[in-house]
Amino acid sequence: MGQDTLTSLGSPERTGSPTPNTPDPGPGRPPKPPRHPGTWKGAPRWAWLAVAAGAVLVLISGVVLIGVPTAVNHYAGKITHSGGLGDAADTGKSIEGPINLLLAGIDERSTDPTAGVRADSIIIAHINAAHDRAYLASIPRDSLVDIPAFPDTQYPGGRDKINAAFQFGYRKDGGREKGLALLANTVSDLMGGMKFDGAAIVNFAGLESVVTALGGVRMCVDEKVTSIHIGWDKTTGKRAAPYYINPDGTPAGLRYNVRPQVYYPGCRNFTNWQALDYARQRDLLANNDGDYGRQRHQQQLIKAIMQKATSSGVVTNPVKVNKVLESLGGAVSFYNNNVSITDWVFTLKGIKPEQLTMVKTNDGKFNAEMVDGIWYEKLSDKSLEMLQAIKNDTMDQFVAANPTWISAA
Repeated sequence: MGQDTLTSLGSPERTGSPTPNTPDPGPGRPPKPPRHPGTWKGAPRWAWLAVAAGAVLVLISGVVLIGVPTAVNHYAGKITHSGGLGDAADTGKSIEGPINLLLAGIDERSTDPTAGVRADSIIIAHINAAHDRAYLASIPRDSLVDIPAFPDTQYPGGRDKINAAFQFGYRKDGGREKGLALLANTVSDLMGGMKFDGAAIVNFAGLESVVTALGGVRMCVDEKVTSIHIGWDKTTGKRAAPYYINPDGTPAGLRYNVRPQVYYPGCRNFTNWQALDYARQRDLLANNDGDYGRQRHQQQLIKAIMQKATSSGVVTNPVKVNKVLESLGGAVSFYNNNVSITDWVFTLKGIKPEQLTMVKTNDGKFNAEMVDGIWYEKLSDKSLEMLQAIKNDTMDQFVAANPTWISAA
């Protein structure tokens, strides 16, 4: 069977070394910080891929360029929204110069409506003034930051993990718009008052439908990844949960007679569930790089989506284009900051996947600190320098001076 088959990913037919029943934290890795009460019951909290909105805009640009500009207005109403940027909105300037987008990934499938929703993927997308280079930089969800007061939802302000900002804005009927607004205010303060030109939210279920409409994506696995969510019953060959899960969402023991899904290093085609399952894992990664490994794999998926969305097999196929565009409404909420979707499309149409550089915050290494018995992630001085480079549109110089911070696709 070929490399692109399910067998090569570690399906029921694949044999190999057994997976240990408990994860090894690895040398130098601090104990995993406890999960917040906001975790939805029955599944671990996980980061998602809000920057897929960038791929959406590039895809729509492709539609325009092949002569179907009316498609933009037809579908724009399903994905564009006003508001969402709070005090961090960049008012009074066009998107002709440098562009900064705040991208947040959420999972709203909570069975506990009082738990709220956290933004467990926080990514800044920076496009330089020449609009010929884009950068993605993730902010670790466990970063300890000051979250400003937010009267709209009676949040008094405080010091917490950055992914809690969305929840404090979302609560008390604040919803997505207020959750994103408080997150934007928090990131803006962290970056010394930088303003955002737009923002986007993507949810899990919707994103899976986009990958389905694309017909899957091609990705290169960079380390062995064992899924704690999907496995296969050795007797029946049917899908089954491979691990018992602790209350904090981490894997406990391996279930009897169930082989976990394993993704082995190498390049291959991924179906929708394979791509998303691979990108959501953080516990059983071969390099023990946890959230940093997951951030890297998310960025890889983002780039893979962009590559597939702009490929000739998609943009020249009206049926596939329509399926992809139809899937966007349930996946993407794009807050356009009062700039028309047409202007966004034509501004970003020159950005190709090969012009997208993925940057590793903290150089992809843990930098933990314990405060009052809780582990947090601390942004290094170099990471804060990177955030200032985004603010000042000097990312070209930053990555040239710090080549190890570039993440491979």
